[in-house]
Amino acid sequence: MSGSPRVSTRPRWSQLRSQGNTCTRPEESLYRGHCVVSEWLPTRVEDDIKEILLTAEQIESKVAQMGAAISRDYQGKDVLLVCILKGAMVFMADLMRHISIPVCIDTMAVTSYGASTVSSGVVRVVKDLDVPAEGKHVLIVEDIVDSGLTLNYLASNLRNRKPASVKICTLLDKPDRRQAPVVPDYNGFVIPDKFVVGYGLDYRERYRNLPFVGVPKDRVWNRDGEELA
Repeated sequence: MSGSPRVSTRPRWSQLRSQGNTCTRPEESLYRGHCVVSEWLPTRVEDDIKEILLTAEQIESKVAQMGAAISRDYQGKDVLLVCILKGAMVFMADLMRHISIPVCIDTMAVTSYGASTVSSGVVRVVKDLDVPAEGKHVLIVEDIVDSGLTLNYLASNLRNRKPASVKICTLLDKPDRRQAPVVPDYNGFVIPDKFVVGYGLDYRERYRNLPFVGVPKDRVWNRDGEELA
């Protein structure tokens, strides 16, 4: 190849650090001592968590137990698992793989939080079922029950569709925040009245990908000017 040698415009690691950038240095390649630099990695999402309430191992064990209980209780029944999006999607994905009986799967999306961290109690169905609930044993799969206002509305809505039964399965429960008479039939963990993220639960659509359930650091909501409830 002719011409002048190519001059890299990529900033050096020392330059980035001196400019106060928060980034992770990429791993160096063993091939000829070159550094493999495809992109600069951001700070890990775990760095925003101050306390882990439930580890990935604890969750995995509990979900397996819940799947076994559901398989036993619904043996021989026509079951429809209804995943409440988006929060319950991770829980649902793991739970249904621990259920050994035939089941139908569907999803609903409802909203009562908006950008806030406290349920408003005003529920709107954003995405309805594709599978008819009539005659089926409906099991609502939720990530967390706190005020119970959303689930109370949802259970009532589904009962009006003439199912054989409607029950509730939740990974997390905050009974101290209850404002509606909702008692989960399958309950993974009772947790303290703290705002939590991870394993499907979010704050402003972030942190769903964490494998555990944890409490965010103050800086997470301080930078948004909001106090978590």
